[in-house]
Amino acid sequence: MIIKDIHFTLRDGREAVIRSPRDEDAESMLHYLCVSSGETDFLLRYPEECKQYTVEDEKKLFAQKNESEHQAMLVCLVDGKVAGSCVISVYTEMKMKHRAAVAIALLREYWNQGIGTRMLQEMIHIAESFEDIIQIELEYVEGNIRARHLYEKMGFRITGVRLDAIRLKNGSLLNEYMMVKKIK
Repeated sequence: MIIKDIHFTLRDGREAVIRSPRDEDAESMLHYLCVSSGETDFLLRYPEECKQYTVEDEKKLFAQKNESEHQAMLVCLVDGKVAGSCVISVYTEMKMKHRAAVAIALLREYWNQGIGTRMLQEMIHIAESFEDIIQIELEYVEGNIRARHLYEKMGFRITGVRLDAIRLKNGSLLNEYMMVKKIK
């Protein structure tokens, strides 16, 4: 699904655009994936796991998301660089097609600039455009207070927990919390 460009001003005055990814974003996206994965333990991969992805892989992923009727991917660009991304996927199975799943991440240097809020607003808008969708779902990792605050501000509520869902390199185990926002 292709989303029209959304231009806005960050809290620090810089200009940003949220839009569907394009082939020319592939290299910047790979950089963003590796850097963001190393900035926090709250994402589901480590930086070295990003090295398996290629520019061609990213272009294929972009095409798949952009051509899908049930998925959308957005990137936020600041000064021509990917600052964050988010994805929404609508379940296609008959018993679950009332649900959509969302995931989001930002580079640390863009935290507290309003990007997460703008991207989640757009994800909610996309979900509302589907006739069958009545709820949006997401997860966050234990300790990610900033994400939890954002999600709660956007109307998501905790509905469950996956105990010890995340295992860090040092052996620490973290819970993963499931959240839902009803939209209809």
